Amino acid sequence: MTIEYTGSTKGSVRQHTEETLKATYEHAYTVLPNPGGAPIVGELSTLPQTDSLYPVVLFMHGSSGVNEQTRLLANWLADSLQVAMVVPDSMQTADRLTYSSPIPADDYEDIHAMRLEELKYAMQNIFDEEFCDGRVFIAGTSEGGVCVARYESDEEEWAEVGRMIFSWSCEDNYHVREHGTNIPDYLPVLNIMSAADKFFSQKNSYLDNPTALGHAGKALENNPNARILLLPGAPHTLFNLPVAREAIKNFIEDTLRL
Repeated sequence: MTIEYTGSTKGSVRQHTEETLKATYEHAYTVLPNPGGAPIVGELSTLPQTDSLYPVVLFMHGSSGVNEQTRLLANWLADSLQVAMVVPDSMQTADRLTYSSPIPADDYEDIHAMRLEELKYAMQNIFDEEFCDGRVFIAGTSEGGVCVARYESDEEEWAEVGRMIFSWSCEDNYHVREHGTNIPDYLPVLNIMSAADKFFSQKNSYLDNPTALGHAGKALENNPNARILLLPGAPHTLFNLPVAREAIKNFIEDTLRL
């Protein structure tokens, strides 16, 4: 299939410097549990000191950045599950390449490479945060889900306890040169998708993969610890839907018991 690239790009920055990469982490939107009170919210580098330890969800936002849906998820995790959430802010990078779809795969891949750098940097530092109890989930939605799927775990250092991938199907399509999923078969994984996702299912006229399933079933077919949830009629951003939150809750609690 030949795709007509009717989308557009803005910005010129396609690679991180040491300074811009550090800024995505230091300015990460962070929410910590606060038993008996409202969750503690702020940028990672300016949070008050705490003696409490929590599991952490390291969350990679979608193409719109740290938006209201992301903030709602973080506050719910802290308030309901006593789980901290840290969201590296890719939009801290001035003039960073952004887009409306569809655009050529090479342009998407420049962004995916930056996002994967952000995730790797965050994983190299998150275990040293005073509130982290050593149990880290990595999660991401849409654009942010690609780097979560591609992340290569270090089993001795900087290893996560599980992954959550929302609204990314881990398949070849217009959004990547190839999906490049790199999830160990033993690792607990939760993939939640709309059953007719407007970007990554056959509902998308420029999907560019006639055999795509619209979910990560093929990539995770040998993983006995994988869970895939398809939500009929769900929007692309779906992790705050009640049924999605229940699946997230069960996945986190079950994984932490392992």
